[in-house]
Amino acid sequence: MKRLIVITLLLMLGVQGFTQKKELTIEDANYMNASLYPVRISNLNWMDKGDYYTYSKNNSIYLVSAKRGTEKLLIDLDILNGDLRRNGIDSVKRMHSLMFSDKDNCKFRLKDDYYAYSLSTNKIELLNTLDKEAQNKTSNKANSNIAYTIENNLYVAVNGNQTQITNDEDKGIVNGQSVHRNEFGISGGIFWSPDGNKIAFYRMDETMVEDYPIVNVTTDIATLENTKYPMAGRTSHHVSLGIYDIASGETVFMKTGVPLDQYLTTVTWGPEGKYMYISLLNRDQNHLKLNKYDLVTGNFVKTLFEEKDDKYVEPETPLYFNPSDPSQFIWISERNGFNHMYLYDTEGNLINQITKGNWLVTAFKGFYGKKSEKIYFMATKDGYLQDNLYSVNLDDLAITRITPDHGTHYAIISKDGKYIIDAYSNTESSRKYVMLDYKGKLLRTIKEPNNILDEYNLGETKLVELSAQDGTPLQARIILPTDFDENKKYPVFLYVYGGPHAQLITDSWLSGAGLFLNYMATRGYIVFTLDNRGSANRGRDFEQSIFRNCGSVEVDDQMLGVDYLKSLPYVDTARLGVDGWSYGGFMTISLMLDNPGVFKVGCAGGPVIDWKYYEIMYGERYMDTTETNPEGYENSSLLNKVDNLEGDLLVIHGTSDPTVVWQNSLQFIKSCVDKNKMVDYFVYPGHGHNVRGKDRIHLYKKIVKYFDDNL
Repeated sequence: MKRLIVITLLLMLGVQGFTQKKELTIEDANYMNASLYPVRISNLNWMDKGDYYTYSKNNSIYLVSAKRGTEKLLIDLDILNGDLRRNGIDSVKRMHSLMFSDKDNCKFRLKDDYYAYSLSTNKIELLNTLDKEAQNKTSNKANSNIAYTIENNLYVAVNGNQTQITNDEDKGIVNGQSVHRNEFGISGGIFWSPDGNKIAFYRMDETMVEDYPIVNVTTDIATLENTKYPMAGRTSHHVSLGIYDIASGETVFMKTGVPLDQYLTTVTWGPEGKYMYISLLNRDQNHLKLNKYDLVTGNFVKTLFEEKDDKYVEPETPLYFNPSDPSQFIWISERNGFNHMYLYDTEGNLINQITKGNWLVTAFKGFYGKKSEKIYFMATKDGYLQDNLYSVNLDDLAITRITPDHGTHYAIISKDGKYIIDAYSNTESSRKYVMLDYKGKLLRTIKEPNNILDEYNLGETKLVELSAQDGTPLQARIILPTDFDENKKYPVFLYVYGGPHAQLITDSWLSGAGLFLNYMATRGYIVFTLDNRGSANRGRDFEQSIFRNCGSVEVDDQMLGVDYLKSLPYVDTARLGVDGWSYGGFMTISLMLDNPGVFKVGCAGGPVIDWKYYEIMYGERYMDTTETNPEGYENSSLLNKVDNLEGDLLVIHGTSDPTVVWQNSLQFIKSCVDKNKMVDYFVYPGHGHNVRGKDRIHLYKKIVKYFDDNL
């Protein structure tokens, strides 16, 4: 009998232990618990022929058959180190990323050295080596040449021999780096020719741009570190495009003409190696010309076409040339209201609009088929919360959805287009990996989701659709507190961004919320987020609604969300708080000042306070200049509304912020002092635009404590 009682008690304790949920911690919210990450397969790479792919696990690389799913060990750390030592190279402590072209041959990098490696012969050959100070390293696919920068100049390494391409002593002239402050889809300044024999590069002359002071407080006596920051309405930099010929050592600059402060975007080599295509955008950003230039002389050849818009044109992708017909290319534009693909020839004739409808193409994935007759692309065709992979036939423009499950997808396509590794998540599942064929048929599951958050005590997440004042549908997300009781009253933590190029609510794991917002729900807050007009992936008119009036319709839409919250019987309308960073910081303060008394607490990180203090490329796109739009700048300036401040407001800023310069929040604090308005202020010395690394946990604790203490 005693034994039976003991067994029964143990079973009861086991059941209780099994059903008891874990609680998220602030460290969990900062992803310091690696087990909370969704599953990930490291170093997924297709081989050249597309029938096999490789991935790494436990310091080993495995070869997998796409068709059968069978896998075998290709190489492990012991094998690699053995071959390294045999070739007179120091061993390594972990498996590096090896890029296999076939089952035997691969390339890899160790520090500043680049190698070719044959597994069958155990031979490791040094291909190239770089200077230790090299940055912005850009390798060429056709050979082993590498272009890079040291400080403000451009270099190239060929077979270990390094050549300096530019020789600008003035640090105000920058070569081979991103320009126009990384706007217009620009992420680098080096562009290799298809044959690997020439390098196109940006040359940015910033000597005429005013210095902006960034103070380094880590030295015994604080030191000045000037940066070039062209503020809206002021002098902008001048950019040109050079073409360097490795064989001759000569550089030719494309004759892009005047005005010199125009924007050079979508730089694309012609596949035949004779022409360069550049989209020239005027400073007003409302008139684009796609121009063709002769590579030998730099002369202008012709304008293929132009795009104009009453508000702005925003080129974000290069030209995608058809490998089977180099006289044709894909141009992606939202000229008709949504981002779609257009097929042109190199004389500027429109052959066809490839996609159309009230949805948008989010990414071009490539031409496939023996005659490149099929295009793969990502799009929101089946709902703006989703991002799916599709194919379209160039002959009849028939579109096929390839990814079968709803959600947000990342497609890794084999070189021949026959197989797709689909990594995706949705509102029901964290990241999952599956193998699909080119028709979207599920061949097998590669890796199941871990769904480890099922073990944690999280609040319920709901998606809600509201309507803007003009009838536009708006998506909102609400996370209820854990152990929610509809008979109780709860405070609200409203998280906001609200600016262009961001969509906070998606058909993805946690609906895009992340762990910090779920952590706030575990502390007893109703966590609410709404994607207002002006945010991304809803088409041109939706995003352009903020033009010349930032902080207008965005605030109106967010207040519709507040009205919805007030209609809920379990919301404590006297305890509403709002939090956001960058554009979200601007929105946080705008919401409090435009609606005094509604929000009891706010926290604004890195906020834009007055758009005249923001940079030209982004600021003038959405606000024009202070001269052409004085009313818009006046209405959006938070310095003019300080008298309206009610409630507790915490402003946070990094002292070395190069994006939203520190001057913004300092001016706001000064205005609060002048108007005798109480405000809380906290800075993170040395941090840029947001708080990264180990100090981020401090930021989270600061925000949580402020809301807990005041809300």
